[in-house]
Amino acid sequence: MHLGKMDTDASGWIGGAWNWGLPVAIGYATAGLDAPHRHERTTEIYLVAAGSSVAVVDGVEIEIAAGDVLVVEPHEVRSFRASSDDYRCFVLHVGGDGTSDRVPVD
Repeated sequence: MHLGKMDTDASGWIGGAWNWGLPVAIGYATAGLDAPHRHERTTEIYLVAAGSSVAVVDGVEIEIAAGDVLVVEPHEVRSFRASSDDYRCFVLHVGGDGTSDRVPVD
């Protein structure tokens, strides 16, 4: 068993291969971060627990809200434009470590 908690930062990582030996990484976001990027191998899964945000995937704006799940495949460029003050989202990285294959996009 493992227990992790969100920190006070706008985003961060709770657990994964580095500390729990898991095949997925578990992170969180409390704000939509406008940092366009893609991954070579990693699929990112966003599970919105509270609030709302506007995701941008390959140039398409998608409104996401509590109860939504957004799956972004490798090579799709993703970012977030806005979020509500109560936005809380869990993020899963599957199929890669999410760090070494992250490619920033202008």
